[in-house]
Amino acid sequence: MNSATVRNLLVRGMLAGLAASVLALVVDYLLGEPDVDKAIAFEGAHAPAHEHEVELVSRSLQSTAGLATGVLVYGVAFGGIAALAYCFALGRVGRFSPRATALLLSGCALLAVYVVPFLKYPANPPAVGDPDTIGKRTTLYFLMMLLSVLLAIAATILGKRLVPILGTWWATVTAVAAFAFVIGLAYAFLPVIDEVPGDFPASVLWRFRLSALAIQVTLCTGFGLVFGELAERLLHPKPATAAAGRPVAAPH
Repeated sequence: MNSATVRNLLVRGMLAGLAASVLALVVDYLLGEPDVDKAIAFEGAHAPAHEHEVELVSRSLQSTAGLATGVLVYGVAFGGIAALAYCFALGRVGRFSPRATALLLSGCALLAVYVVPFLKYPANPPAVGDPDTIGKRTTLYFLMMLLSVLLAIAATILGKRLVPILGTWWATVTAVAAFAFVIGLAYAFLPVIDEVPGDFPASVLWRFRLSALAIQVTLCTGFGLVFGELAERLLHPKPATAAAGRPVAAPH
């Protein structure tokens, strides 16, 4: 793949990430923000009187312009990184079309980058978590994410090497089983973090975590569909046709 194609795919990836982040922003605003407000209200009601501080940035600004900026920038960055990964994966993970490769890559990114770490260290709303352990919690989460990504790459390599021996089906099953086994060991040995206050509303926590998962599913699915279509048109352009629907005759 030449540099011009990589550049074009990178631009399309960033545009697809921007489009997908708009969808994720809508999901976040409709599903996530109401529970964030409830968690903030819980935190305010349980904080000592002397700990109430003046907000440097108002909650209304955080939930609108601040939220939009963060989600859109994240979407563009995600799209650019995913497009570069796509350039490497295209043709190396099987004989898939550009559309199918984009969807496969998006699904793997969702699983490895978000779902696997999320199941071990799920997202928490405000008022959940000890401020003194935020560094530890962040480190463990990114460690789980890095481990998941590396194991996903290793499982892909393992599957490809087993194809000549076991065939495509059993090579895939073996690679997935190996990935799940090692991830299970990581779940068992990495520290457990449970800092949810006993009186925190369980329904708020549950809905917040579901909305966090829904946002990522929306982002990855939207990116896979939009980028797949853009990549398909770039890599497999349709021949130009005349107005009557017949192929344009080549000049003599």
